[in-house]
Amino acid sequence: MNAQRFFTATIGVAMIAALAFTACRKDETEEETSSSEDHAMLERTDHDITSMSGQAADITGSSLSNYRTGADESILSNGCATITRDSANHTVTITFNGGTCQDGRTRSGSLLIDYSASTNGAMHYRDPGFVCSVTSNNYVVDGNAVNIITKVITNTTPFGFDALTTNLTWHIVAHVSVTKSAGGTIDWNCDRTKELLNTSDANVYHGSAQPISWNLARIGLTGSSHGTCADGESFTGNITSQLIRDFGGCNIGGKYPIIQGAIDFTKGTRPVRHIDFGNGACDDLATVTVNNHTRTITLH
Repeated sequence: MNAQRFFTATIGVAMIAALAFTACRKDETEEETSSSEDHAMLERTDHDITSMSGQAADITGSSLSNYRTGADESILSNGCATITRDSANHTVTITFNGGTCQDGRTRSGSLLIDYSASTNGAMHYRDPGFVCSVTSNNYVVDGNAVNIITKVITNTTPFGFDALTTNLTWHIVAHVSVTKSAGGTIDWNCDRTKELLNTSDANVYHGSAQPISWNLARIGLTGSSHGTCADGESFTGNITSQLIRDFGGCNIGGKYPIIQGAIDFTKGTRPVRHIDFGNGACDDLATVTVNNHTRTITLH
């Protein structure tokens, strides 16, 4: 669930493409699996928004050329977007050109990151006290229209923390609506904690003066989600085991799937679907268990 070469597991995916977006199907087992795949897509897409916003807000310069150098390489590094920082108004804008990004996904529209609510002069994603709201303008991913109703990311790392013993963390609250290219709209809310699991690695976190090397980051996500499926049924999703994406260690065709962790997903009054992403092996597979029946799915 990708980029951050970091940039979201996904973990956060994660961070959104669609969720229990399945309409009525004749094969109930197929429906159970399909809606689980869509929920996994939502996790990844939302995490990618978080990741891209964080990466863009982590740089000091105001141009893509600065962003594309060295350790800053990410999902946006192949020229699919331009990044503009307005330090006076405390905003960063990511404008996509409709091309294919580093992770193989096409994106158009723009994301606006407003960090004016930050405290103690924080202006970068890596800074304790950094707070930003993310909004979208005609943002489309692989034909799926993503409308960010609200999304707030807060760096919750203690001031003066020791990177050798304390990981960087962020609290994420979001309300997102996704209209799939095939039809149907899903309303999705989440409350998450994102953690840079290898903050202690000096090759990843370089201190407050330099951007994080997201292409080497190992990201963890915990928390819950809820909303309404395209068919009007409600759903809940609870991460029961931390979701993990390894951007320095697991690249499958330019994508960075969730490789570890589990979610319990419930649609309406139906049985709980347990989605297990594995124990850390680099693959794009997950298993879905419903009423003791298990199927393997491929993460898209």
